[in-house]
Amino acid sequence: MKNNDKTNVMRVLDSKKIKYESHSYDPDPTKTGEEIAATLGEVPERVFKTLVTEGKTGQHYVFVVPVKAELDLKKAAKAAGEKSIAMIKQKDLLPLTGYVHGGCSPVGMKKHFPTFIHETAVTLEKIYVSAGKVGFQIELLPEDLIKAADCKVADIAAE
Repeated sequence: MKNNDKTNVMRVLDSKKIKYESHSYDPDPTKTGEEIAATLGEVPERVFKTLVTEGKTGQHYVFVVPVKAELDLKKAAKAAGEKSIAMIKQKDLLPLTGYVHGGCSPVGMKKHFPTFIHETAVTLEKIYVSAGKVGFQIELLPEDLIKAADCKVADIAAE
């Protein structure tokens, strides 16, 4: 991949000397996370989605969960120390993070927000997250993602 083909996520990881492998696929925005996992030839447990929320205090939070899991808003609020948390509106995603729906990554947002990753990530050898653009994923060690995005590990998915 030429340098000008790199996403902001890849440039951030390069600057932090974090190894990753990039994968691209047909950027069909209607694809579900589970369909993306299948396209990558991966089990959905290893492919994570990035969700952006707002707490009762007005603070924004980022949660990274497996694509087939649902974010448990009560567990998320508890992890963040908030009374309650709600998903942000899709139209607010780009101005807030710099990323579009389907291409949101926990790495390289316009501003750093407190970020939490589901506890299953640390049990896996490698995981995938969006590379910051629809149709691009990066594969890396969970501990490298935790370091790059300054994540806290928490139980945040619904049972």
